[in-house]
Amino acid sequence: LQALESDLEVRFGNDTRVIAARGPAAGLARLHEFARAGEPVALLIADQLMPEMTGIQFLARAHAVHARAKRIVLVERDYTAANPIVPAMMLGQIDYHLTKPWLPDQGLYLAVSEFLASWARFESDEFSMFRIATAENNARGHEIRDLLTRFNTPFICHHADSDAGDALLREAGERGSRLPVVVRHDGRVLVNPSDGDLVAAVGGGTRLGMDTYDVAIVGAGPAGLSAAVYAASEGLDTVVLERQISGGQAGSSSRLRNVPGFVWGIGGHELARRACEQAWLFGANLVFAQQATSLRVAGDEHVIGLAGGQEVAARAVVLAAGVSWRRLEIPQLEALIGAGVFYGAAVSEARAMRGRRVCVVGAGNAGGQAVAHLAKYADEVTLLVRGDSLRDRMSDYLIAELGALGNVSVHFGVELVDAEGDEQLLAVVVRDRRSGATRRIPTAGLFVMIGAEPHTEWLEGAVARDEDGFILTGRDLGPMRRSPAVLETSVPGVFAAGDVRHGSIKRVTTAMGDGATAIHLVHDHLDAIAQLSSR
Repeated sequence: LQALESDLEVRFGNDTRVIAARGPAAGLARLHEFARAGEPVALLIADQLMPEMTGIQFLARAHAVHARAKRIVLVERDYTAANPIVPAMMLGQIDYHLTKPWLPDQGLYLAVSEFLASWARFESDEFSMFRIATAENNARGHEIRDLLTRFNTPFICHHADSDAGDALLREAGERGSRLPVVVRHDGRVLVNPSDGDLVAAVGGGTRLGMDTYDVAIVGAGPAGLSAAVYAASEGLDTVVLERQISGGQAGSSSRLRNVPGFVWGIGGHELARRACEQAWLFGANLVFAQQATSLRVAGDEHVIGLAGGQEVAARAVVLAAGVSWRRLEIPQLEALIGAGVFYGAAVSEARAMRGRRVCVVGAGNAGGQAVAHLAKYADEVTLLVRGDSLRDRMSDYLIAELGALGNVSVHFGVELVDAEGDEQLLAVVVRDRRSGATRRIPTAGLFVMIGAEPHTEWLEGAVARDEDGFILTGRDLGPMRRSPAVLETSVPGVFAAGDVRHGSIKRVTTAMGDGATAIHLVHDHLDAIAQLSSR
């Protein structure tokens, strides 16, 4: 205990209070003191071998007092399935483990730094790159919060009619202006900014650069970013065109635990941020807030038209535009988007749900991750499922984790049919699919994650798609005069990767594999063009 306290104090003592307690009873007593005083606890480390109770049991009791503190259990080395930390991790009772003896510079400091940074992103208001004044339940205000969250950019949001919001508008000289108003840390003021304005203010790229590239990648989700990393690192002039910002559907996941190499999981936003940095450092041009609207062939090049009227040409194209959440198409819900109804966005809105009751629609992994994340803040989280089971679409570890959360309930065999509320969601109405009976569930937030629709409407007539709009590649194209490569579309030199592709597995790692494979095929295509032109 003394050695651990000393090691932590050396590295983290200047920024945090490091407090050691001898035994579970003393530790719980201190935690209750902090709770009564309103002092936040960022991280808990407990030895698994303690008198009175195990470390896992201690952390479970501590979690009831400080639900947002990260939890690490200290264990002896035992890499077998019988180790109790295996089910504890699966059930969400701990966030990570450290083995004894620990190595400060190789294990302890890295883990603690990661968890403190993760905690601070959601709990600390010490620095905000942006301050926002917006009307309560304003849909554009929600979109701005979501965009800044996905860019991993700290911000604070005030209702315009609050004292803090009014003071911000006075300070900016924009009282009476159209909302939302966004003020950057250096005083720059943005009135009702577009996505492009925000991206530029954050420091993201919005310019196309050169007119012709070796490869243009449409979409900056896992598939597109993987393709960008491989293309740029292998010397190809690369541009990435993203209609919003990076991350794709994976960006809405608070924690991805099944990505190899990230032992304690990684947030979808953070995974995208790292991949963007990696691609950029290899020389890729990442262009955000640029909606692709058309694709045509011009000799040996492919020309992509953009919503602003510009065009960019490339000798090869990788279509990785991804998918978006399918809409419920219930008028009352559509009218309340941003005012309690959210498609995805569980990460950016979680803090606003503190002490409230919320509902999630969706039985897949994204829905399960949203429930687990929201449960850290909301008093009660209800998962609404059309089917009779979660096992067909949700990973076992997530099912187990949800089952262990005391403030989570799952309602099977129901469908959402209506909502209540004029300016703010007050309740949803669900119908039992067997009996037809309806019931009202009071809720302050509804997070909808019910499957995906591909971003391919702009490709109508350009490449072959299936009846649902997913892009056909390789053998799925059927008989053709040529033999397209495995990820090649009906147009030579145009490839598809990730969720947008017909038959894709809809997993982060497989999408990333698609991206890497697509670049290998791009090289083959460019080599073939070079050989033809040299004859």
